[in-house]
Amino acid sequence: MALDPRMMSRAQAADAHVDVGLRQYMLGVYNHMTIGLAITGLIALGASFLAIQGGQLTGFGYAIYVSPLKWVIMLAPIGMVFLFAARIQSMASSTAQTVFWIYAALMGLSLSSIFLVYTGESITRVFFIAAGMFAGTSLYGYTTKKDLTGMGSFLFMGLIGILIASVVNIFLASSALQFGISVIGVLVFAGLTAYDTQSIKNDYWEGDDSETQAKKSIYGALRLYLDFINLFIMLLSLFGNRE
Repeated sequence: MALDPRMMSRAQAADAHVDVGLRQYMLGVYNHMTIGLAITGLIALGASFLAIQGGQLTGFGYAIYVSPLKWVIMLAPIGMVFLFAARIQSMASSTAQTVFWIYAALMGLSLSSIFLVYTGESITRVFFIAAGMFAGTSLYGYTTKKDLTGMGSFLFMGLIGILIASVVNIFLASSALQFGISVIGVLVFAGLTAYDTQSIKNDYWEGDDSETQAKKSIYGALRLYLDFINLFIMLLSLFGNRE
């Protein structure tokens, strides 16, 4: 039962105020992340429709999937996310938000090829599996009293291992290695979701001004967005049905 504000001690009132502020802050993080995912999904779906007509690649499809431009589309989001992380403190929150939307759109263009590789039904199914896993692990990270800081370095090492193995597998094209990467990737990104959620929660400080809180919210949304996207890709590699 909620306490009557008139019966609260000063400490209880302060804690209640922090709780309200924290909920609003985390809601902003999840809202930004959700909008980013929606932009990515719409761009990916729209690009795939424009790329294939009558079962054949269009000029647009050739440009983004075959021509040298494909490397720009693949690598631009990686460079942009590092630049964004390095420069967000010097940006206005409105600029940071715009950059995040642009990044989400570039990711959509980069991920549009999954609609050519996997069936639409399996993409939808895996998306809901990823959403369920993400929601569960993020809720755990938000509610657990256990300090997950120690997981950070372990998960980061796992992430580096996945990146190295993925680069090696470009040349080996080993299905067994890809399976191992995907299994480990699911575990790593599920763990990162819980870790990042707790870290984002701990970053909240009631004394921050609205501009600082907005930038923290956007950067937190980017972290969770990347966790979700990578979790989805790893699950799709495991459970997606190819065309």
